[in-house]
Amino acid sequence: MNLSRRSMLKVGGASLVGSAAAGCLSEPGGDAGNGDATPEGYAAFFTLWDWAEQITGDAMSFENPIEAGEMGHGWEPPADIQRDIAGTDVFVYLDTAEFSWAQDVASDLESDTDVALIDGMAGLEGDLLPIDRGVDDDREPDDDHEFDLDDLSIAAFDVYDRQRGTEVAYWHGDHWHGSLPDVPLDGSAAVEGVFEDGEGRVLPLGENEQFQLDATFPDLAEGDVVEIESRGDHVVFHGLRVDTDRVVFELVSDGEVVWDTGEDNMTIEVVEEIDEDDAPDFYDPHVWVDPVLAQEVVETIADGLARIDPDNAETYEENAAAYADRLAAVDDQLEELAAEADRDVAVLAGHDSFQYIEHRYGFELHTPVGISPDAAETESDIAETIEIVEEHDIETILYDPFETPNPDEVPQMVELLLENTDATDYAPLSPAEGTTSEWNERGWGWIEQMEELNIPSLRNALGAAQ
Repeated sequence: MNLSRRSMLKVGGASLVGSAAAGCLSEPGGDAGNGDATPEGYAAFFTLWDWAEQITGDAMSFENPIEAGEMGHGWEPPADIQRDIAGTDVFVYLDTAEFSWAQDVASDLESDTDVALIDGMAGLEGDLLPIDRGVDDDREPDDDHEFDLDDLSIAAFDVYDRQRGTEVAYWHGDHWHGSLPDVPLDGSAAVEGVFEDGEGRVLPLGENEQFQLDATFPDLAEGDVVEIESRGDHVVFHGLRVDTDRVVFELVSDGEVVWDTGEDNMTIEVVEEIDEDDAPDFYDPHVWVDPVLAQEVVETIADGLARIDPDNAETYEENAAAYADRLAAVDDQLEELAAEADRDVAVLAGHDSFQYIEHRYGFELHTPVGISPDAAETESDIAETIEIVEEHDIETILYDPFETPNPDEVPQMVELLLENTDATDYAPLSPAEGTTSEWNERGWGWIEQMEELNIPSLRNALGAAQ
């Protein structure tokens, strides 16, 4: 078996970035050109692993680093993850800040190894849905309060594209959502920041204020991709070289760093020119829950694998086509469910992972919190959710099985809603980005989670005839 080596290793859905060159990749643990070893790949989380396995069959083996019971979103990788991935032939991931660890690994691998990279989101720019976080852009800083640096805690940090005036990223708890704006070569991009402390107060930022916004490179490394300039209330990135780099944001007071994003660094990219496409600046990453977009991701993975392993291109194409038919069947079932539903609103006691299927099939899954798995419900969130349950006579409360530490228990929010409304039942709804030991024993992949779990639960919650 010959695996084509390429001068540029990032693979999209339509074409390779760069041109193919003669030669072959080294087999993991063996010599270059060893056709006896089965090529190996790494996938960033369960769903991509499942799809890659469906496409490759016996022609290639893939590994999923995330243990059963955990989701890919917000997962913290072990320190040796990059070394493990570097020992394989291909890395399948999503190029989005919600999987920032995978972005960082891909960036390093592209520069230093022969590992092929396949971004499952390539080509989906026009299909991405924006996130409405309900953030008040007119939040005023608390200029009258003298913040005690010894007791200072940062609860949230929002980043805005200064040129467009729109929110592009936010830090919550211990990880990022969104992404930084691209920086044009020999040009600049500027971002503003809004910090909130644990009491919900907005910190004043500026050259003459108590706090200033700054940024640096991880581990005190000197970056040669961008130059960073702090101007008190915003940071300017100057593009020096077309490439990617990582940055850490800092909160400074009296010349001292009092808080930073630490290891939760962000990727910033310098490009030849700014590409004005249809993708929103701040988008929902949960494309994998949509069976229609899933078909596009599967095709992207299959096309990428065929280009790096042309000997098995026909196998990948045939397997992907067969699997796409199964995905289309899930789409048909959801269309039928929506048509038969008695109501168009259900309640999910968890974070918002299902905007794409809400948008496609025309029903609403109300969640008391946004897309972050770490977000906590406020009293007003709970009151609003109770009101929706009562207004729509909802009987079944949905919950995310990955948001309860014990599979035999339900989240506290479910119990609260059952106690304070006329709802009488609950049902699991999987975000389809992880698996459990029980589902593994049953041989469940993405398809089975949708057909055996999610569609029946949605039928109950939306009052669709069985």
